[in-house]
Amino acid sequence: MGNLIEIIVWVIQFVIGFHLITPLILYLLFRIRKRVNQSEQKEVSVGDYAVIITAYEQTSLLPDVVASVLRLDHPNFLVYVVADNCDISDLSFEDDRVRVLRPEQVLSNNVKSHFYAIRHFRRPHDRLTIIDSDNIVDAQYLRELDKCFDLGYQAVQGVRKAKNLNTMYARLDAARDIYYHFYDGKVLFGAGSSATLAGSGMAFTTTLYQTCLEQLEISGAGFDKVLQYEIVKRNIRIAFTEKAVVFDEKTAYSDQLVKQRARWINTWFKYVNYGYVLTIKGIQNISVNQLLFGIILVRPPLFILLGLAVASLIINLFFVPIASIIWFIGLIAFIFGFFLSLMMSPTDRMIYRSLMGIPSFVYYQLISLTKSKEANRISVATKHYSHETVEDIANK
Repeated sequence: MGNLIEIIVWVIQFVIGFHLITPLILYLLFRIRKRVNQSEQKEVSVGDYAVIITAYEQTSLLPDVVASVLRLDHPNFLVYVVADNCDISDLSFEDDRVRVLRPEQVLSNNVKSHFYAIRHFRRPHDRLTIIDSDNIVDAQYLRELDKCFDLGYQAVQGVRKAKNLNTMYARLDAARDIYYHFYDGKVLFGAGSSATLAGSGMAFTTTLYQTCLEQLEISGAGFDKVLQYEIVKRNIRIAFTEKAVVFDEKTAYSDQLVKQRARWINTWFKYVNYGYVLTIKGIQNISVNQLLFGIILVRPPLFILLGLAVASLIINLFFVPIASIIWFIGLIAFIFGFFLSLMMSPTDRMIYRSLMGIPSFVYYQLISLTKSKEANRISVATKHYSHETVEDIANK
C-alpha cells in the first residue's frame, strides 16, 4: 500500500512538473516546424460574414462596438446585435447593415443568443464571427480572417488586445491574455495543433458552428470550451492569426475579477475531462492536433499550477531534497517562459511595471476558487465600467 501511494505521489508531481515546462517544449516545436507564410497569398477571396454581437442586461457599450464594426474595411457583412434581457428603447442604428434582436424570453446563454441570431439571418452567410459587447474591432479584422479561411481553415481565433490598462488588475489581466495568446494561440497552432478559443474575436464557417453546437444543451459559462472540443474532436484545426484584432475590456476591479475568474475556474473543472478524451484520441489517431490540444486542456489555471508546484518544492525539501532542486529549476523555466511570451509580443511598459502586483492578483483568484462552485448563480456576465470610444482606441 505504501509503495502504491508513493507511486501516485510521484505521478502527480510528474504531471505538475510537465505542465510547468510545456510552454517551452511547445515553443521549441513551434520554432522547428515549418509554417505556412500567409503573406505569400496574392489574392484572397471575400467571405460573407454575420457579425454577431451579444449583450446581456447592459447596452451602454453597444454603440461603440457597432461603430467599430461599421468601419471595417470589408464589403460583405451584416451585424446582428442580440440584446438579451436588455432595454433597447434607446438603442437604434441608422445603418441598414445593423439588425437589433431582442429575444422574447430571457436566454442567459451565449449559444442560445448565437443561434437566435442565426435564425434571424437576412441571408445565408457562409461565415460568422462572434464579438462581445465590450469589444472594439480593428478595421482589418475581417480581411485578416479571410486570409485564414482562404487557406482552407474552418475556424479561426484572432487576438484580443487590451482595450483598457487603467488599473493594476487590468494590466495584469492583459499580461495573462498575452501569455495565453502566445502559447495557446500562436505557438500551439504553429506547433501543428489548434489555437484555443477565447470567447470572442473568433470566426467559423456557419456550417461548422451549427454542426458542433446545434444539438447540444450548454448551460452556464464556457461555451467556447465545448465548441473547441467539438471542433478538435473532429480533427479539424483551429487557426490563429495575430493580425485579426479585437480590443477587449480587461477586468479593472477586484469584484469583476473575482466573479469572472470564478466562472472560468468553474468551467475548467467542468470540462477538464475533454482534455483527457482528446489526448487519448490523439494517441489513437496519431494526431498532433488532438494530442497537443488535449494536453493543454488538462493544464489547470496558472495560479493553481504554480501553487501546486511551490507546494511540491516545499514538501520535497523535507523528504527528497534533491527533488526540490528539480522543482526550483522547473519554476525558473516557467518564469522564463512567461517573460518570453511578454518579450515576443507587443507589451506595454505599464504591464511590466504591474507585475509587482501578482500576489494581490493571485489572492483574488484564490477567492474566486472558493466561489467557483456557485459562479454561474452569482454572475452570468462580467459587468463593465469603461466607456472608451472608438476614437480613444484609434488614437492610442
